Amino acid sequence: MKFEKLFTPGKIGNVEIRNRIVMVPMGTDVAEPDGKVGQRWIDYYDARTKDGVGLIITGIVRVNETNGVGLPFQVSMAKDENIESLRKGIEKIHENGAKIFVQIHHAGRQNVVLLQTIWGLMEMPAKFIPHYWDFVIPLSRALMTRAFPLLETNPFLLKYQKYFFARAVSASNVPLDPTRSGNLPSRARALTIPQIHKLQKQFIDAAVRVQKAGADGVELHGSHGYLIQQFFSPHTNRRTDRYGGSLENRMRFILEIIEGIQKECGRDFPISVRLTVDEFYSAIGEPGKGLQMDEGIEIAKRLEKAGVAVLDLSCGGYETPNQTVEPMSKPEGWRAYFVKAVKEAVNIPVIAVGVIRNPEFAEKLLEDGVQDFIGLGRPLLADPEWAKKAKEGRPEDIQRCIGCLACFQKLVENGFYMEPTECALNPRCCREIEYKNIPKDGKGRRVVVIGAGPSGLTAARELADREFDVVVLEKEACSGGQLNAANKPPHKEKMDWAINDLTHRAEAAGAKILYNQDVTEQTLKDYAPYAVVVATGGKPGVPKSIPGADKDTVMTGADAMMQELKLTGKNVVVVGSGLTGLETAEYFMAQDNQVTIVEMLDKIGPGVYRLLYNDLYPKLCENGVQFLTSSKLTGIGDGEVVVENRFGEKVRPKADYVFFATGVRSQNELVDVAKKVCSNVCAVGDADKVGTILGATKSAFRTVVEIH
Repeated sequence: MKFEKLFTPGKIGNVEIRNRIVMVPMGTDVAEPDGKVGQRWIDYYDARTKDGVGLIITGIVRVNETNGVGLPFQVSMAKDENIESLRKGIEKIHENGAKIFVQIHHAGRQNVVLLQTIWGLMEMPAKFIPHYWDFVIPLSRALMTRAFPLLETNPFLLKYQKYFFARAVSASNVPLDPTRSGNLPSRARALTIPQIHKLQKQFIDAAVRVQKAGADGVELHGSHGYLIQQFFSPHTNRRTDRYGGSLENRMRFILEIIEGIQKECGRDFPISVRLTVDEFYSAIGEPGKGLQMDEGIEIAKRLEKAGVAVLDLSCGGYETPNQTVEPMSKPEGWRAYFVKAVKEAVNIPVIAVGVIRNPEFAEKLLEDGVQDFIGLGRPLLADPEWAKKAKEGRPEDIQRCIGCLACFQKLVENGFYMEPTECALNPRCCREIEYKNIPKDGKGRRVVVIGAGPSGLTAARELADREFDVVVLEKEACSGGQLNAANKPPHKEKMDWAINDLTHRAEAAGAKILYNQDVTEQTLKDYAPYAVVVATGGKPGVPKSIPGADKDTVMTGADAMMQELKLTGKNVVVVGSGLTGLETAEYFMAQDNQVTIVEMLDKIGPGVYRLLYNDLYPKLCENGVQFLTSSKLTGIGDGEVVVENRFGEKVRPKADYVFFATGVRSQNELVDVAKKVCSNVCAVGDADKVGTILGATKSAFRTVVEIH
């Protein structure tokens, strides 16, 4: 076998696991609104355990229906009536040969205070009104489509909304910093001793229900800044009673829960703890704050002594999110140093994640004794068959996660709209229930796909899988489209994975990709297609109305990166500070140029997802990039540009080169050409609507599944 260590059985307590691959917990919003397990949840885990992972550790499961609601579509083990539905889900996982631990959780001060405030009111009528959720969910989607943007941007609501929401509970009154976390502003209140005991009982009762449902074990979420970690951390636990102060006292909350679970469920029922080893406040310029590695290791040792069967290691929290949910810039296996330190300090098995994307790398971690089990989260969103393909010696067929963070962004956004999360590279993610029975009805009919970017390659793969005869016509000498610009800034090499994997999977499915193709009406006639998919992408542009915009030293940032333009010691002006603008600035900054960003709005990074912004903006600041906000470029001269602010004041920054990152226009001219040849024509991706990688692949997938 190619990956011998990876597919050697292992044991956690008395539970034998068929291989060393663990699907670690992720919030995905795949349960039912009443907290039961439904077919969506079952199909989601079914796809990942069929000849696949050895152990599932479920996404967060709440322990009460008041201050513990973390997601709108989250499993609840707060009531006995939900046991039976979970049992059905567990039976499917066992049928597939995998084991399952259920992770029970309370968010504490990191709770979504909007949910905490309104959930009880929303849920109560469901007990009396048949099919209540069938009309409440569409209504909620419609309302939140209007309300969510206001909650994020309205100055009055941002300032005062925390007073309308219920206060989150925590170890102490230390509110979450919304500027760090991106959460809505909230207030925290310290739990009283009776409230602590009540919550502990809720955790214990939930574990009993988990055992009754047939789970092989239970996990306590003591990581990512949630309630148990809030007791661990000296930053969030400032109590002066027996639950605060010394490490012994700060661990008392979880140790009493563990003792209670052992008493009620028996010591043979394995308990896992997801543990933050280091909160990494040092990564945001606050060294010495919070839980640090030496204390994290000591917690691990004491948990082992308390009878915990396995440690599921992680790091960070909501105030240090780029350590918890890593962006693309983090290298594969970056956490290995602290994982190995914990493993060397304990005698129980260790599970860990850490940007593990390739089976070869996972095998090396096991060979080197870094950990006992390989934790995979986002890689199993991108490709549910990661384990199956590795087992069969087909790692080249895996669609690797690139760390674009679309899944995390969509978990937050879609949660407000009552939808599951999504994956930029797997349009079926969390929607297995909708797309599990797509017929293979191509019957060899020819489909021409114009363009081999993300949308074209996705369309080609799906159609070829359905036995259409697919030909992809690409005008350039390589596939990937605009990803060939996105892969050029520093630490964006994983974009090459997306290009390579999307291309390989399209070809492996049977699609034929032809390069350097100039598509005309006659070209399409020669292919006599049953259908034509126009995936010609979008084109960034330079506004020609600006004086001097026709100079050779003026172009789009995307074109500059596509050409791999090399400059050193130049004055570079980037116009626009969206994601492309920030990445263009980083690209030229890394080549030792002086970079100035001009932005019309009053802040840098409008529309850029918070975790991507957190990754880019500090680097730009540290390397001397200048920012001109509330300003517009009005002219380009020799060696300088003219920039005017909102007060009409003008400045003239030095500029040897000017790069525009001010938007993209759909290129869909070939739609009309195709319609002269074929009646079955559709545009997908940026050719239909300019957006992200996720938007492109989703558009392609959802469009071509309708071709029959």
